[in-house]
Amino acid sequence: MPTYDLYAKDPGDPRWQVPATGAARFSWEYDDGRDRLLALYQKGKDKQWDGQKRIDWDLEVDPYDALGTPEESMTLYGTPYWDKMTEREKGELRRHYASWQFSQFLHGEQGAMICAARIVESVPDLDAKFYSATQTMDEARHAEIYGRFLHEKIGMLYPINDDLQSLLGDTLRDSRWDMPYLGMQVLIEGLALAAFGMIRDTTTKPLPKQILAYVMQDEARHVAFGRMALRDYYKQLTDAELREREEFVIEGCYLMRDRLRGVEVLENFGIPKAEAEELSERSEFLQLFRRLLFSRIVPCVKDIGLWGKRLQQAYVDMGVFEMGDSNLDLLMAQDEEIAERLDAERFAAEERERVAEVTDAIEQGQRLGG
Repeated sequence: MPTYDLYAKDPGDPRWQVPATGAARFSWEYDDGRDRLLALYQKGKDKQWDGQKRIDWDLEVDPYDALGTPEESMTLYGTPYWDKMTEREKGELRRHYASWQFSQFLHGEQGAMICAARIVESVPDLDAKFYSATQTMDEARHAEIYGRFLHEKIGMLYPINDDLQSLLGDTLRDSRWDMPYLGMQVLIEGLALAAFGMIRDTTTKPLPKQILAYVMQDEARHVAFGRMALRDYYKQLTDAELREREEFVIEGCYLMRDRLRGVEVLENFGIPKAEAEELSERSEFLQLFRRLLFSRIVPCVKDIGLWGKRLQQAYVDMGVFEMGDSNLDLLMAQDEEIAERLDAERFAAEERERVAEVTDAIEQGQRLGG
């Protein structure tokens, strides 16, 4: 079924065209590069995987409880709206929320793929071009996987959120080569990683857990790439140039914080937008979710050298300033570990099944032979 027929709301024009600016840069130096970045490029090659084969698509998913979402985490829980809903309507609400979340992941991954391709084109150093090429492939795989999950398991999509689209547009329109790094690798990827991680660590369903764990294994490398490249470059910038990038980060963080409310879902259930926004703001779960979303961004921004007073004050206002001391390397090592452990558990289970089948066949043969 065409994707357009699965949208819960009309997404408008099927093509979004963003005018691109900035130079395409070639490098004639083919035998020079930063060891750390070339090592990351090698890892990017070594860690390529096939979403058709690594993920067990035969696992069944109940679209009305795709993530095992507890009632208490639903925005309407504890309101008169929730009390009036039937069990079927509550299941439909869960389906819409899962669709909305994974649709934003899908649209964000397409944006990441385009930004990674722009980095290949515009970044001046060949080592960064090499790594970005592997990331472009990673993001294509992620978009493929999220698209398949939504089509085959949920059967519904949501259009891209206005604020996410706004940040993507700002990132792509900027002619400076470092802005796709900053907008995508640091802000959008950082927030996505935190959102993926929260669902990965709380879902009781094996298929979304697999998808998120494997995607996060890739994304940990992407954030590391952004940190390496920007940390080196930002040491060369003037205070005025750094302040411009900090303003971009501040605006982007407010946009992303405010986009993660799922108001579109409540509107689809007949709740006026203003009331839907108010209900979302009162949700304790959403407030916790928002704080966790910045666990990957704040330490990364600090690490690359964007830590002026105005930016620090913005993080104080958002209640996330203390996250600047989080250990980003530890978080990313855990992302790698979880994916590898999940592989080991799955393959061990499959091996046990194969051994049992062989043992059973031998026993049957012995019985027949006897």
